[in-house]
Amino acid sequence: MIHSKDNSEHYTWGNHCDSWILKNTQGLSVKQEKMPAGTSEKLHFHKVADQFFYILKGEAVLYINEEKFLVKQGESISIAPESKHFISNESTEEIEFLVISNPPADHDRIEIKE
Repeated sequence: MIHSKDNSEHYTWGNHCDSWILKNTQGLSVKQEKMPAGTSEKLHFHKVADQFFYILKGEAVLYINEEKFLVKQGESISIAPESKHFISNESTEEIEFLVISNPPADHDRIEIKE
């Protein structure tokens, strides 16, 4: 089956952010996500999930272990398990990206209280 945002399960998170589940198996999760300008997620980490972010549109800022990375359209970044991180849209345009997790991070997310 061919998957797209049009025929995939959708949910919202954070402040009007969107996520479409393109693939979700025991070993792999692929989501396409969209974040409006000025939004960010909460600082967290995953005990076992290895994550890969690929920016489809715009410029994302990822904070990984207190280091700041600007990731532009067509670029990607990997996040190892146990790394404290969050993604932020500090631009004036919405961003879209793929987040690929191995294994899926749905039940492997530990938020860090600041």
